Amino acid sequence: MRVTKQTNYAVRMLMYCAADSSELSRVPEIAKAYGVSELFLFKILKPLVKAGIVETVRGRNGGIKLGRPAEEITLFDVIRVTEDSFAMAECFENDAAECPLVNSCALNSAWREALDAFLNALSKHTIADLSAARFDIGSRLGLGTPPPTAHIS
Repeated sequence: MRVTKQTNYAVRMLMYCAADSSELSRVPEIAKAYGVSELFLFKILKPLVKAGIVETVRGRNGGIKLGRPAEEITLFDVIRVTEDSFAMAECFENDAAECPLVNSCALNSAWREALDAFLNALSKHTIADLSAARFDIGSRLGLGTPPPTAHIS
């Protein structure tokens, strides 16, 4: 299965928010960091806000932030709201009735098993996992320098 560009950048946007040490992230800065249009990111933002994955704050000093802790947002949560269909083959579509084997086909069962494994794997990974190397991610995204680490003598 190949996820859409929308899902890919939705995850990247969430990783940015998780790595950003400021309270609010700004879409223009995220767009610049990833080299995509602001309009594209605003389009992606709508389903994330509706699902409670992201919150928006309006106003001059507004921006976006994670709607819940990064540890509670899985890749499955994101893909569920950003992908239109999980159909891996025509067998999964609503109009698959034209195939006489649709309810007894071993291929259909194999596709379903693969899809279930894929979605199960996504459920195991959180935005926090993906941004665990927070300071490295932050520096690569132009979010400033990491705080100094204490030296033990």
